[in-house]
Amino acid sequence: MFGLFDKKKGDLIDHWYALVPGFNTSTMEFYEAVEKELKDRKVPGLEMFRVDFAEGGILSAKREYLRMTRERLVFDICAAPFGTAFFFSCRFAEIPAVIQLWQLLVVLVGAMMIAGLIFKFAGIILGIGILIVGFIAAIYLLRNAVSLGLKDLDATLIKSPVVGPIYERFFRKETYYRQDTRLMYRDTVNDVVKAKVEETTGAKGIKLIKLNQYSPILGELYKPMPVQPPPAV
Repeated sequence: MFGLFDKKKGDLIDHWYALVPGFNTSTMEFYEAVEKELKDRKVPGLEMFRVDFAEGGILSAKREYLRMTRERLVFDICAAPFGTAFFFSCRFAEIPAVIQLWQLLVVLVGAMMIAGLIFKFAGIILGIGILIVGFIAAIYLLRNAVSLGLKDLDATLIKSPVVGPIYERFFRKETYYRQDTRLMYRDTVNDVVKAKVEETTGAKGIKLIKLNQYSPILGELYKPMPVQPPPAV
């Protein structure tokens, strides 16, 4: 329960960038190339859209990013000029399932209203029996939504602003399959973006030497580590 009500926007897991001197390309074309490749790969549960982030304060200019999400895992991709150079960056983060007090209150009030209606129409004795059976059935359904073939229900519950975090914290079962699919999602998107960076720069005769990666290590904020881009296909 520790940290249940922490107000965290996201935990940065990985961040890399590539700065290419004397280079320029179309940001929109790069985003479209990444989107097309990922659509062709049919990554399950992947959603892609554009978001604008301010470069500084509220009144500062905004920069458009390509955002890719799957459950609570988020990739933010940026491609933009930097003086006479051009840079590509990729951030991978996880948005924690933070439960707010108002969400618990809404669920509690809703449960009390349902219980009141059951007691009104079924009586106290029968109503208690219905509530017990209904509670057990609801727990089983929530714990096994995906295995029961209810993937749409699972996805809907996760996206729900009211019950989503509660469902994930207390009912959604963690499995090897979910762990593996998260890893495959991370590696697939990361590899596609790196390959498109290499492809975009290579199309204009520029060989990308390295990417600079920043990852949390042993409590220190970030340490740089050069990463070789994928070989050209």
